[in-house]
Amino acid sequence: MKYGRVLGLIFIVMAVLLVFAGCAKPPEEEKQAAKGAMDAAAKAGADKYAAAELGAAKKVWDTAESQMNEKKYTEAKQSYIDAKAAFEKAGAAVQAGKKAASDQAMTALASIEEAWKKVEATAAKMAKQMKDKKAAWEADAKAFTDSLAKAKEAIAADPAGAKAKLDELKATVDKWENTLKEMATAPPKPPAAKKGKK
Repeated sequence: MKYGRVLGLIFIVMAVLLVFAGCAKPPEEEKQAAKGAMDAAAKAGADKYAAAELGAAKKVWDTAESQMNEKKYTEAKQSYIDAKAAFEKAGAAVQAGKKAASDQAMTALASIEEAWKKVEATAAKMAKQMKDKKAAWEADAKAFTDSLAKAKEAIAADPAGAKAKLDELKATVDKWENTLKEMATAPPKPPAAKKGKK
């Protein structure tokens, strides 16, 4: 009877040791899979086009890392699996984000082109009044045209970058709209007095 109890006790101890030995192994495979999904999402542009999804995935990753540091390997394994799925979701959301950014950039482009045409027309009408601002106008007009062409080209590959360029161009449009309005409302300068003959 004592022999049976001892054997039973040994069996229980061995079973517990096996369970702990199985749990004591860090989930490196799951971690590497999650890391690969994170890298793929970053390469796809999730930081620009799926920021919310990427942020959620990073939180799950951080939880997994914390669990690894605390040697909670069972929980960490599941968290890495969840992180991998979340990073894959962020990567998949990039296309929709790019489409939305592209649509915004195209709308901004049309608006800026229309506004610039009006500015150019106003500047042409006020050519005589722009004598002291002519050089600045010509420099800004050339820079605007060059930047606009680059922004158009960038929309397909990098719509977020193109939108940022278009926002800068909007500032140029606003600057000249305001300058021309000020010039139009400014009182005319009196003609310079001629020196009288003695």
